[in-house]
Amino acid sequence: MDRFKEIEAFVQVMEHGSLASAALQEGITPVMMGRRIDALERRLGTKLMHRSTRRLALTEEGASFLDECRRLLAQWHAAEASVSAQRHEATGHLIVSAPAAFGRLHVAPHAPGFLAANPAVRMSFNLSDRVVDTVREGYDLAIRIGGEIDPNFVAIKLAANQRVVCGTPAYFAQHGTPQALDDLAQHNCLAFNLQGGQQRGWYFQQHGKTVTVKVQGRLDCNDGELLHRWVSEGLGLGWRSTWEIQSQLARGELVTVLDDFALPAYDILAVYPQQRHVPAKVRFFVQHLRAVYAQPGYWVA
Repeated sequence: MDRFKEIEAFVQVMEHGSLASAALQEGITPVMMGRRIDALERRLGTKLMHRSTRRLALTEEGASFLDECRRLLAQWHAAEASVSAQRHEATGHLIVSAPAAFGRLHVAPHAPGFLAANPAVRMSFNLSDRVVDTVREGYDLAIRIGGEIDPNFVAIKLAANQRVVCGTPAYFAQHGTPQALDDLAQHNCLAFNLQGGQQRGWYFQQHGKTVTVKVQGRLDCNDGELLHRWVSEGLGLGWRSTWEIQSQLARGELVTVLDDFALPAYDILAVYPQQRHVPAKVRFFVQHLRAVYAQPGYWVA
């Protein structure tokens, strides 16, 4: 028999003054209530109460045990209430990982507004282009841009995004415009190096399949913001996300090429481990970011 039920039965019987009254409150028979008390006494190896048809009387051991049981039940109910409240009120320490440039521009700046609305939360950020091990490194939430997601994780789309090859009009005027994926071999491609975690190449879609193109260039680094700057300065081609170049495309400062080969979606995602009850601090921050990103004109401002 469940130990918690036994202890709860003992407290209820003493508070209601009889097996019948306690059983009625619990929605069971007096016989079942009596069996719970018997099981508790057998397990403890001591008599907790003297029962007669007229009255219940605690033994000395029973009186001492009753106080402890009441304290334990109060702590249990307080713990349940605390967990339940956390599902509806964001509390605690929220630890977030995000790509360096994206995090600086589009995640961390929205933390003050979130904290203002959720005063019981504090936040920490790790902004890095390295793909972190969310569970092992202790993150509640990771913001990712495209890529494969482990099936043990939940991925929530925050905003649409594509990964495209781009360069300045001046670069294309001088070096020509690539028409096929093989043409990238003749261009100065500005890519992450080994330390930037992207030595596998650039991804495209061809004949309905994802293909990888190894690219080379005279410059590489581990910082996406620097790569973006080099592309904007006309030093070569970049494989950039539309979130960071949207305004430049609108002004004609950058031009995309090989659009027919672009992956259909390289979306901005919120990723966290699958769990039965997602903490409110995680759910609310995801909702907060989605609302911000959905504002008209946000990405071209």
